[in-house]
Amino acid sequence: MDRTERLLDLVALLLDAREPISWAELREHFPADYGGISDDAAERKFERDKAELLELGLPLTYIQGDDDRKDGYIVDRSAYYLPEANLTKEELAVLYAAGSAALASGAFPGRDDLAHALRKIGFFGGDALPSPRVRMELGSAQSDPELSSRLEQLWEACATHKWVQIAYGSPKRSEVTDRKVDPYGLALRRGVWTLVGYCHLRQGLRTFHVHRIRELKVNTAKPRTPDFEVPADFSLDSHVAYYPWQHRFHEPMEVTLLLRGELAPRAASLFPGATAEPATEGTRVRLGVTFLEGLLRFLLALGPDCRVESPEPAVTRVRQMASSILERHAATDEKKVTA
Repeated sequence: MDRTERLLDLVALLLDAREPISWAELREHFPADYGGISDDAAERKFERDKAELLELGLPLTYIQGDDDRKDGYIVDRSAYYLPEANLTKEELAVLYAAGSAALASGAFPGRDDLAHALRKIGFFGGDALPSPRVRMELGSAQSDPELSSRLEQLWEACATHKWVQIAYGSPKRSEVTDRKVDPYGLALRRGVWTLVGYCHLRQGLRTFHVHRIRELKVNTAKPRTPDFEVPADFSLDSHVAYYPWQHRFHEPMEVTLLLRGELAPRAASLFPGATAEPATEGTRVRLGVTFLEGLLRFLLALGPDCRVESPEPAVTRVRQMASSILERHAATDEKKVTA
């Protein structure tokens, strides 16, 4: 029997079993594969098959029997089967539309898996799913014809924990540098894909814009053996900033704001992750900031209903910025009057 066919039959047998399957029973079910050879050879062959099934995600375990059941191999169904999602038709429609837009973008990792998932959603949704009219504006960086293939390679490297060799064109330097990187994860923020990983050249975690990667090669040695482990405390959000004040230019500081009027109830949407509490005049917000200038520019755009309360350097700087804006507008108005 072909090995792939044997593995599929093994999966079907184990999932269909209502009690543990002993080694003797396995040899009976597969006489052409585990029978007719020595016990040692049969056991080695099954161990290779078992390792393959475990690598594919089948939670196969051997249990010692008791009064209620016998010894043997069994699949933990609770660890294998996903719970029912129980999504409504409206939720399925939104999920289908978002996935379709991502697939149509032309540069999205895991395209085959995503397309397969969409087919499943379409099957279960039936006629309830409308033709999606969703567009994703992913920016000019997505027009690179090589971007899609690089994303697929990086997606696979992140999943299998294999290091990559890249030629990277940094915006800070004119020359291209060769880097060996352990890829920890990918993030799409504001239309730009970013790779986060451990850079062996810089001896630390670094971020790389995927569209700036000129060449990419994934380590193919020992494909089933991971080259590295991702630290348990690793977080993509800590390295790929979504908001201007999250860019890691300075040491972290806590900034306290007071939102009044129409801004008060919008604290959670304006500053996700920040601490917000009711205040006499509105809502008081406390958030961590690593790029003060970026935060203050955003706050000035919110208008007078957003006030910086602390720390003092932030209060002083926002006043300076507001004064500079007023001076420029006054000069412009004066020129108009003179003209």
